[in-house]
Amino acid sequence: MNNKIRVVSVVGPTASGKTKLSVALAKHFDGEIISADSMQIYRGMTVATAKPTREEQEGIPHHLMDYLPATESYSVAKFAEDARRCIEEISGRGRLPFIVGGTGLYVDALLNNVQFMDAQRDDALTKRLHAQYEQSGIEPLLAELAGFDPQSAQRLSAERNPKRVIRAIEFYRTCGVTITEQAQRSRLEEPPYQAVKLALNFRDREKLYERINLRVDLMMQQGLLQEAQEVLDSPRSSTSAMAIGYKELAPYFRGEAALADCVEKLKRETRRYAKRQLTWFRRDKDIHWLYPDDYSSFEELYDAAVQIINKGLLYG
Repeated sequence: MNNKIRVVSVVGPTASGKTKLSVALAKHFDGEIISADSMQIYRGMTVATAKPTREEQEGIPHHLMDYLPATESYSVAKFAEDARRCIEEISGRGRLPFIVGGTGLYVDALLNNVQFMDAQRDDALTKRLHAQYEQSGIEPLLAELAGFDPQSAQRLSAERNPKRVIRAIEFYRTCGVTITEQAQRSRLEEPPYQAVKLALNFRDREKLYERINLRVDLMMQQGLLQEAQEVLDSPRSSTSAMAIGYKELAPYFRGEAALADCVEKLKRETRRYAKRQLTWFRRDKDIHWLYPDDYSSFEELYDAAVQIINKGLLYG
């Protein structure tokens, strides 16, 4: 008998339509949504992170959203811990947990049951590595990482995320094992979930990019500029500081660039981020890909998703 907790994940790049689909599916399957977005957890960061409005949530409970002040740091280990608790509570109510978001690292750590070592943080080392990054860029850090953990270096070179590269170096220096080795050890324990994984993408990449551009324009109409100024003027954690949508507008506030140029940069950086998200999700061979441009309507896309979930043996 399979005693695993049943869950569904809905992932994909930014602006691909995850919110609308996941809410519709949660309504159909009597579910609740756990946000797997490393920025939507923060309060006050609403427009830039495209948090679904109350109207868009359609009464479906959303967990781990507006969860922390922007001054508090957060990690994948903490997310996995918090999300596991949410899954148990939702399942305990007889409802179906939906893991929804674009932060692939969070989703993988949760569904693959990655166990995290209690590693001491070396703040002095972290500051030195950050200073090195500011002075020389990410390439020397990747080269250093490749010397003892080539697998992580190869994976992180596609992400171009200095925070994760620095953490990988710090982890090795403080623990004596690489993050790759620790992840391999942690996966020896079987995940407690029976997961059906859905991902959204577009066969015509230009359609996704057009959706991203339109979303940025809508964000500007919804008050992104004011939100960006408030966030940039306030204390932030190292995690929230990585949010796309604020640092791209910073040159405008400093009088160094025209607003239109900053908005174009924001669109470009968001498109690049979407490409990195897709690169991450494509590594998971268990994902069922759905392409909205294959269907003539949202209803057809939704019906296809329902069939995949049913075939995943979640409901008979």
